[in-house]
Amino acid sequence: MLNRAEMLQRIKNASEAWDMVVIGGGATGVGIAIDAASRGYKTALLEKHDFGKGTSSRSTKLAHGGVRYLQQGNISLVLEALRERGLLRQNAPHLVHDLAFIVPRYDWWEGGFYGFGLKVYDIMAGRQGFGHSSILSLEETVERIPTIETKGLRGGVVYYDGQFDDARLIVNMVQTAAEQGAALANYTSVDGLLKTDGVGSGVAATDAETGEQFQISAKVVVNATGPFTDSIRVMDDPTSKPMIDPSQGVHIVLDRSFLPGDTAIMVPHTDDGRVLFAIPWHDRVLIGTTDTPISEVTLEPKPLKEEMDFLLSHAARYMTKGPKASDVLCAFVGIRPLVGSSDAENTAALSRDHTVHISNTGLVTVAGGKWTTYRRMAEDAVNQAALLGDLETRTCTTADLHIHGFHRKAERFGALSIYGSDAPAIQALVRSDPSYAESIHPRFPTLTGEVVWAVRTEMARTVEDFLSRRTRALLLDAKASSQMAPKVAEIMARELGRDAAWEHAQVEDYQALAKDHTPQ
Repeated sequence: MLNRAEMLQRIKNASEAWDMVVIGGGATGVGIAIDAASRGYKTALLEKHDFGKGTSSRSTKLAHGGVRYLQQGNISLVLEALRERGLLRQNAPHLVHDLAFIVPRYDWWEGGFYGFGLKVYDIMAGRQGFGHSSILSLEETVERIPTIETKGLRGGVVYYDGQFDDARLIVNMVQTAAEQGAALANYTSVDGLLKTDGVGSGVAATDAETGEQFQISAKVVVNATGPFTDSIRVMDDPTSKPMIDPSQGVHIVLDRSFLPGDTAIMVPHTDDGRVLFAIPWHDRVLIGTTDTPISEVTLEPKPLKEEMDFLLSHAARYMTKGPKASDVLCAFVGIRPLVGSSDAENTAALSRDHTVHISNTGLVTVAGGKWTTYRRMAEDAVNQAALLGDLETRTCTTADLHIHGFHRKAERFGALSIYGSDAPAIQALVRSDPSYAESIHPRFPTLTGEVVWAVRTEMARTVEDFLSRRTRALLLDAKASSQMAPKVAEIMARELGRDAAWEHAQVEDYQALAKDHTPQ
């Protein structure tokens, strides 16, 4: 059970310096907190907004080895990602599952070319493979994807990768870190880095909810802020040169009728050089992604018109029912924190390999990488941080560490399957009060009791926290989620002890956010 007030008290009132303080509550930062705490290091994590608020909740929802990296010849990255993909499914089976992808064949040579490449992908995965690839006939391809464009279609190649719910996994990872002894707080910003004799010795922070400022001591500070990496590095050293070359990836969400069934489409070559996916996800269809270099990193990036046009036009090439802007239920944007390369022509060509950097003052920065490899990134970062902080050497244990919610047959819980082993407790909570069994909106299976659960046990603090990350309503149907906001705000206000002004402001803020996620 996550309790923010208790966590903050632990962080502020520690009798001695923390072994590690982690800045950033995305996949990498929380992964570091899990790793460090599970080794027995005294670990605290501070997140300026909500856990997974940025890139980590706006991914393509794939736990994958990276077929495109195989095409680029980056064998080491593919091997690492395939191994980590297997560990994700092993340790969080309630959220990570196999998904079949079909590469449609419109040219005679594509069967052998992609068939061979995906066989190599199978071989590289070894015993951690998700399924065997094979060449499909025209009839088999249409049977599995009834809405695929058949003009010129010769068949397809099927292969298997992984899919997951990124924001739900983040929530469960925070719970895992807490169970291992870490103290984690959202809505707590780091405003400065403390130094003693020129060496980092902690952070100055502010509780965003109360405005209280405080300082905490640490033997080593780890910067895991993704797209905002350079802002922390400049805080450490104003002369630091940027190491992040950010780009944004746009996704659109459509009704399931555009891609019925349980098979995804993968297009290996698009006009901008990226792979394009059309994926069934939570009874909707997710299409993405673009790759557009950006000069400024913002907390709420917005899709460009040309990016939306790109996705809609490419989707229309491969689907008999071509989507229009009015069909888009949500458009969301994630920023990729790519490590810069002076000789890269575009961000699609930049490596997804991660980097661990140590500044002259001892600030450890981990950047780059991809969601699937978060655990390995965390392991490397903790290894370096422990060495720098002169901590006792301890072996990483996360390869076999189950993530909170672990359950091999979570599907038995129906709409509550995303909660894994927590589902029975939520069912009991719902039974405890008849009002908790009420549905919040006909477009979603979400119950009133889930709001109560999110506030009491998952550290949800705002309407956005619940509708965007504890559930995925915002991404699945932004307009419908906007209609849920008043009811959610009413329940949260009661649980958090907030007044009517807070409730009103929450609804206004959320509905403005939802509008930004709906194409005009």
